Amino acid sequence: MNLPQQLNTSQLYSLVVVRVLLGWYLLYEGLAKLFSPYWSAFGYLKSSQGFLSDFFTSLADNSQAIEVINFLNIWGLIAIGLALILGILGRFSTLMGVLLLSLYYLAHPPLLHVNEVLVTNENTLWVDKNLIFIAVLLVLYLFPTSKEVGFDRFIYRKKA
Repeated sequence: MNLPQQLNTSQLYSLVVVRVLLGWYLLYEGLAKLFSPYWSAFGYLKSSQGFLSDFFTSLADNSQAIEVINFLNIWGLIAIGLALILGILGRFSTLMGVLLLSLYYLAHPPLLHVNEVLVTNENTLWVDKNLIFIAVLLVLYLFPTSKEVGFDRFIYRKKA
């Protein structure tokens, strides 16, 4: 199989648009949590279901852990979102996004036997927005655009 060495212009800019849109989504989620005075991950963790529910509910029961989780969740979303939008540390930021969204997915897996406690407008089975975002981030990892369109362009060109 012969694979092209480089993306053509429309492929590159299509991936950049996807990167920026996902970055905006994550940034906005982080800012919404930051500016919501009563937001906490407590309810999300406490209502966890699936095979890791004991782990997530034990985190919810630890007030010190909740403070750390709230901080990491808010600032992780903001940092990952900004990094994706600006094209900074492209591969690292996509992997951190995969990690964070995987935790969301595992805390509330969309499975048949799981009764969703959180009120959402999603009716999903196996595939939810978190899993789709994880897949998109993996594509962005495999086709890093930030070295062509983003601040990584300046960082990596200086090194060369």
